[in-house]
This record gives sequence, C-alpha cells and structure tokens, in this order.
Amino acid sequence: MVHLYDFTLEELRDWVVRELGERPFRAVQLYEWMYQKRAKSFDEMTNLPKALRQRLNEMAYLRSAKQVVRQDSKVDPTTKFLLAWPDGVTVESVLMRHGYGNSVCVSSQVGCKMGCTFCASTLGGMIRHMTAGEMVEQVMHSQSLLDEVGQRVSSVVVMGSGEPMDNYDQVMRFIDIITNEHGLNIGQRHITVSTVGLVPGIRRLAEEGRQITLAVSLHAPNDAIRGRMMPVNKAYPIAKLMEACHDYYRKTGRRISFEYALVAGENDSLECAKELAELVKGLPCHVNLIPVNYVPERGYRRTDRKQIFAFWRALLDAGVNATIRREMGHDIAAACGQLRAQYANRQA
Repeated sequence: MVHLYDFTLEELRDWVVRELGERPFRAVQLYEWMYQKRAKSFDEMTNLPKALRQRLNEMAYLRSAKQVVRQDSKVDPTTKFLLAWPDGVTVESVLMRHGYGNSVCVSSQVGCKMGCTFCASTLGGMIRHMTAGEMVEQVMHSQSLLDEVGQRVSSVVVMGSGEPMDNYDQVMRFIDIITNEHGLNIGQRHITVSTVGLVPGIRRLAEEGRQITLAVSLHAPNDAIRGRMMPVNKAYPIAKLMEACHDYYRKTGRRISFEYALVAGENDSLECAKELAELVKGLPCHVNLIPVNYVPERGYRRTDRKQIFAFWRALLDAGVNATIRREMGHDIAAACGQLRAQYANRQA
C-alpha cells in the first residue's frame, strides 16, 4: 500500500501510468480531489471510473493519522493537535489563526536528537523521521477544521518537533507537494523552514534557489553561551554558521530570520543584545525574540517583560530589525514537544 500524500504530482503521474495503466490526466484529477476538494476517501472521487476507485482502495491510502488530543486556547484562536500514526508514534501540529491568514506549524520528526536544553522536543530523543506525506497530513488535518468555516491554510512553518535539515529530502518533497498549483497552492514565500544551524543543509538550500524563508535558531550571541544551550554549536560554531548565512543571502537574496529564545539570566543581558547586534551587522535579517516557554523538565525561566523590551530596544537602537514574537496558545502545552511528552507520561 502506498501513501498518495507522499507523491509529488510528477511522481503520482508516473505511478498512475506504471502501476494502474491509466492515462496521465488521471493523476491531475486525483491531486485535485485530494487537495482542492479535500476528499477523505477514493469513493468520493466520483469522476473517476468505479473500477479505478476499486483499484485505488486496494493499492493506496490517503490519511492514516488519528487525532488523540486536541487543545483549544481560551486566550487566542490557536488549536494544538496531537496526531498518532499506525506504528504508534505521535507528533504535534498547531493551527494559528491570524488576522492576515491561517498558519500551520508542522513537525518534521518524531522527537529530536539535537539536544537543545530549552526544548521539550528532545525529551526522549528522536524516534524516526516524518515522511513528506505525514507532514502533508498535518496540514490537511488543520485544513479540515478550516473547511468548516470556509477558510484555508495560507502559510506553513516547519518549526514543530524535529530538525528539518536532518530530514532534508522529505521536507523539500513536502514543500513541493503543498506548493503545487493543482494542490493546496501555498506560495513558497509563505513557507518557513527552521534549523538549529546545520550548515550543510543551509548550504544545500542556498544552491536550490527556493523562495522559502530560512529561520535559524541562534539563541545566543557567542559560542560560550550557545554551546551550553545547543550541542550543535560544537560541530557548527557561530563563525561557521554565520559564514553559511552570509553565503545563503548572497546566493538567494532572501533575508534570514534569526530565532532568539530569551532565557532569564542566560542570554538576555544588554551585553548579549549588543553582542548580537554586532554579530548580525551587515546581513539583511530579522531577529525574532521569543519569550522561552516553561518546560518543567528543563527548569529555565523566561525573561521578565521589562527586560524583554529592554533587549528589543537595544537591538533597535543598534539598527537591527527585531520584533517580539506574539505568544500564541500560552495557556495550552505551548512548547514544541510538550503535549507529546505529557501524553506519553499519561500513557506510561
């Protein structure tokens, strides 16, 4: 059995011709039923011959994930899902409704092996990669909810559990699928992919010329602090990371977004702000300040509101384009991996 959400349109066309003996146009019909009409079964695809629908039921499937937990924020229009797959793994996905559109946060791995000390995703390590189709299912799950009110997913951020650059091929296949004009037709400029700073992945992305947004989890202005918070810094220290970021901009012309989680007493001093401003000087970028989410197993405290604004102001005064991320769903399990960890503890 093949998962049709795993296929790009070109791959689906090849499969339809080779395995089903059908004409190539059937692939476009299938794609439009899957993504534009949001069919949940082959039997709904009424303009396909009955014999073809029967063969599809025997050889392929669409959705395999089941929702096991849903949390709706009471303070803003954010919904968090925990989805389970037949092999027993669970991952989180988040639907965030904004005035300018609806965004879905997608997990690229089950767990994570990067070991960042402020993150819940790394608790328990990494179990396996998500396939492109499983990432598509996360988007389609939110789209099903939006269909009830006549809305659509307008942007996607690959910032959930896992390191996207550690699952590079499947993540890029996922992007090719959701941007196809016969599918969800989400513009590349409305897709953001985050990385802890895997330099080979950044360099590979630069060569491919995609119009997506690259977000780099920086979280510290120097190797001493970053090394304590992010083990990846040992392999790719800040100098190597920033060199790759500058090369990325030169090759793509795309501004980079730097993620900076503010942790009380760790990386939130005004000295850190000045050092950060010096580090990114000369690189067209945006710094996204994130009040760190509390994770009981980690013990980090978030920076108080007054210091957050002081840090932000110091960046602005130094000429750095910076914003403070609006908190979404802070009354539910907000940290990446936190809902999954809570569910696993309850099951245990």
